[in-house]
Amino acid sequence: MSKLRQSGEDYLETIYILSKRGEVRSVDIANEMNVSKPSVCRAVGILKKGGFIDIDEYGYISLTDEGNRTAKNVYERHTVLTDWLVGIGVDEKTAEEDACRLEHNFSEESFEKLKNHIKICHKKSDI
Repeated sequence: MSKLRQSGEDYLETIYILSKRGEVRSVDIANEMNVSKPSVCRAVGILKKGGFIDIDEYGYISLTDEGNRTAKNVYERHTVLTDWLVGIGVDEKTAEEDACRLEHNFSEESFEKLKNHIKICHKKSDI
């Protein structure tokens, strides 16, 4: 499997979110991400070639096991970072935007440490 760039991770995350709602087509991705259909076509080709997605004969897109693992990881980073930013007082729209940028730039070690820190702080606040 090839390493993805930020935009590839964003496409996988979008496919993951859309798949929770139902079947996914290129047009759904374009609408969700507010990008052109040619941009989606190019990204879908790269993701398919990289082994992250499959496309059936009707044009429906599904995540492979590798694509699903990668998408879940990106989605977890996004949600944890968004929740953390909102929790420290950042407005939700800004938190979403910042989390989208940050999710791609954290090392695995730093992200795990942040998650553990958040859990510890959350437990302390429950006492």
